[in-house]
Amino acid sequence: MYDSIVIGSGIAGSVIARELAERMNQKVLVLEQREHIGGNCYDEYDVHGVLIHTYGPHIFHTNRQRVYEYLSRFTKWYDYSHEVVANVHGTYIPVPFNLNSLYQVYGSEKGAVLEEKLTACYGAGARVSIMELKENQDPEIQEVADYVYENVFLHYTMKQWGQTPDEIDLSVMSRVPVLISRDNRYFQDTWQGMPLHGYTKMFEEMLSHPLIEVKTSKKAESVLQFQDGQVLLEGQPFDGNVIYTGPVDELFHFWYGKLPYRTLHFQFEHFEEDKVQTHGVINYTVDQEYTRITEFKHLTGQKVSGTTIVKEYPDAYTGEEGQIPYYAILNEENKALYEKYATMLSQYKNVHLLGRLAEYQYYNIDAMVEKALELADKIEGEKKGVK
Repeated sequence: MYDSIVIGSGIAGSVIARELAERMNQKVLVLEQREHIGGNCYDEYDVHGVLIHTYGPHIFHTNRQRVYEYLSRFTKWYDYSHEVVANVHGTYIPVPFNLNSLYQVYGSEKGAVLEEKLTACYGAGARVSIMELKENQDPEIQEVADYVYENVFLHYTMKQWGQTPDEIDLSVMSRVPVLISRDNRYFQDTWQGMPLHGYTKMFEEMLSHPLIEVKTSKKAESVLQFQDGQVLLEGQPFDGNVIYTGPVDELFHFWYGKLPYRTLHFQFEHFEEDKVQTHGVINYTVDQEYTRITEFKHLTGQKVSGTTIVKEYPDAYTGEEGQIPYYAILNEENKALYEKYATMLSQYKNVHLLGRLAEYQYYNIDAMVEKALELADKIEGEKKGVK
């Protein structure tokens, strides 16, 4: 009945399903355990008519022309450039920390001196990690690094990952940038925006193909079994492609133990005001239990009475009912555990791992689209090679 089976209908599963059907004329079954498509990018209208991101905010941005053009087949775009501020003891400063932030913190006189030093050292427009700034021999530049570390990075990261300063990997700090520019945008990518009618509508368009059948509220294990290197579909051998986008440890019933993740809890609130924040996202980097508050109307440009926000609370993922694994905790021990599961799956020659859960990696939307397109290229090339 089917040429390929895709497990999961998030960005990875939806893109690969469309490509297999459209490009290779395959009959594709998509199995989705949730009651809706779209994975964590799913959005919906709340009871007040506000379009919200149910699983937290997702902002599209990319420098990959192929990805932008591909998604543009399934949606028009609302022109939105994401700007984020951090609430630092009641003062709102742009993040990533930039020259505008610098002048807010240090004032015009000292700010001018620091700008001149930073520009001389790193060049106008540069992205410099706080690790690099800390290693600079100039004590005033080190002072900037210390401020960013303490007020933007440290406490926020401790909340996000549930770690003490000693446990935070230095590689994480090396990715936190200071921008030697006055560009307040959170991303500097060429293409930025939000699907004009929402992510869910974009996914509906993507999966709307006569050769794609989607079954929601359907766990893969209810119809698929993995036994001794053979995939079984409802008890019968299945030799077509299986693209798995779910947690790889779950696939093997946690044989070696659970892969650790961080999860998120959300608290939605509605207000009668038109807007309650100056920006779409405000990060709380030095206080509060939540890490950030998102106000969706800033992101979507929606014209509707009232506004809805969401507060984001990170927590340890335990696997209990209703919890969602969001962020893989990448360290050498966990990577080694993942490799054990990947090795178990390698005996199934027709199974492909795709996505942040299946690959135990974090991907932005554009990177995930590109990975799915590359997998489609690979499968198509193998098919042509057989011929």
